[in-house]
Amino acid sequence: MTDHKTEQPKEADEPAPAEEVETVVEDAPEAEVTPEETPLEKAQKEATEMKTRYLRSVADLENYRKRIAREKQEIIRSAAANVVESLLPVLDNMKLGLQAAENHPEAKDVTIGFKMVDDQLKRSLKEQGLEELIPDGEVFDPNFHECISHQPSADVEEDKVIQTVRAGYRLNDRLIRAANVIVSSGPEKA
Repeated sequence: MTDHKTEQPKEADEPAPAEEVETVVEDAPEAEVTPEETPLEKAQKEATEMKTRYLRSVADLENYRKRIAREKQEIIRSAAANVVESLLPVLDNMKLGLQAAENHPEAKDVTIGFKMVDDQLKRSLKEQGLEELIPDGEVFDPNFHECISHQPSADVEEDKVIQTVRAGYRLNDRLIRAANVIVSSGPEKA
């Protein structure tokens, strides 16, 4: 048997040059030789990996941009919700004031002016996504209505709203305030 020894570098700390390593592999017996990729195959494999990494990075960036846009919209909506919530008592008082003014015919011109302001305020808030809930005649829904009283009624079916005492509001499909309602308990029982 012949002993195949490979030459080692003279200093143990220095790595062998790449040329010598390739030579050593070529001198090894054929059973132990592993076919290496050609430089072209290596470059193609590396290019494929880089392309995959690039596409993932682009997708991650696009997902990040979309998430940031959604979060920004949510922040804007929540900020709008705070402003709208602070205006709800103003809407309630405006409504009560207009109802009281209708009983005084001498203040007709002032009432018309306040009605215009009320309509404009409601229109502006509606553009921001505010929806007024006045569920008169609808089936009582505890998700959107707050029952403050039950009242017998021959005209209105049981569990339907007889009267809305205070309007409820929803902003962009999110309930801000439930409507205060009086619910029918059906015909009066003897």
